[in-house]
Amino acid sequence: MLEIDHYAYQSRWRTVNPLFKAAAYIILLLIALCTFWWLQIVILLVLAPISCYVTRISLGKYCKWMMVPFSFLLVSMLGILVSFAWEANSLLVSFPVGSLYIGISADSLAVAQNAFFRSLSCLAVTYLFVLTTPFDQLIYIGKKLRVPNVLLETILLTYRFIFIFLDEVVAIKRAQTLRFGYISMATSYRSLGMLITMLFSRVLSRYSQMTIALETKLFKGDFHL
Repeated sequence: MLEIDHYAYQSRWRTVNPLFKAAAYIILLLIALCTFWWLQIVILLVLAPISCYVTRISLGKYCKWMMVPFSFLLVSMLGILVSFAWEANSLLVSFPVGSLYIGISADSLAVAQNAFFRSLSCLAVTYLFVLTTPFDQLIYIGKKLRVPNVLLETILLTYRFIFIFLDEVVAIKRAQTLRFGYISMATSYRSLGMLITMLFSRVLSRYSQMTIALETKLFKGDFHL
């Protein structure tokens, strides 16, 4: 079980109506997307302690999860902040490159600020929903919203294969570590290549086993969701 799933199944809101949680998620997400940056900060500061209390996790772990997309977010902010101009007085901070000036303008700073706090507030809203809604309730929401069964089955199989994939990665890497496969940089690269090769064949093998198990149970092509 993934760590997020573990907290979802033990959350204090596990028994709350999934449709109510989905509606609250959509409303909060729209508010986080469409409001001003100061309100997005309020959303972030309010939802962080609520999420920690409801899911029984520490604030440190929650902050660690919030840092997961931080590197990507910083790179994106850099792309938004950097501006080009013909005159230095149109930029707050700049340096010349030939006949151009590269720096930060007031407009780019405002856009980067809005994008930064909007991203964090939307992430906080999404964490609250994901950490309080187990996977079976997500399927229930999909059925109530008339999502096609084919799509729900695809989501279910993808979810299942995430665990198969992670199990195989952990098993192969543990075996390689016991054989000192990551003792140096050269052996680490070689072990990583072997892991990827073995992982592909092991996942295909697990898929074949699952197919045989379904056929022995007279599987007709439809999962009872």
